[in-house]
Amino acid sequence: MKIKSILVVFLGTLMSGSVLAGLTQPAEVTIDTENRLATGDMNTARRSDNEFAFIGCGVRVISVSETEVINFGFCQAGIGEAEEERITCFTQNAQLLDGIKSIADYSYVTFSWDENGDCTRIGNSTQSFYLPKVKVKKK
Repeated sequence: MKIKSILVVFLGTLMSGSVLAGLTQPAEVTIDTENRLATGDMNTARRSDNEFAFIGCGVRVISVSETEVINFGFCQAGIGEAEEERITCFTQNAQLLDGIKSIADYSYVTFSWDENGDCTRIGNSTQSFYLPKVKVKKK
């Protein structure tokens, strides 16, 4: 009976065959209104216990006539329901729009804004430690 129990435990261990691997570096969303800076990674925001946490950027391209197209971008972050716990900045600067377009799934996002709500800096980092922790099969 003892050998049978040991065998069951051993086989169960072999069959589970998955572990968590790799470094993760979660970055919770933060908003510094004094220095006009928001930071955080999208994966951590999405999986946060804080139901109001979010961060990200987007681009809009709108045809206003046959010859005129408006391009603009925005970045936004939030940590609560109140207006002072959320920020959105806007830009039509081509280089900042390129920065927004380079943001990928699971990116760490950072942006700054001026007193008019215009984005002044947009940065991102897409590295393996911002990806969600996943189970991998043992070899």
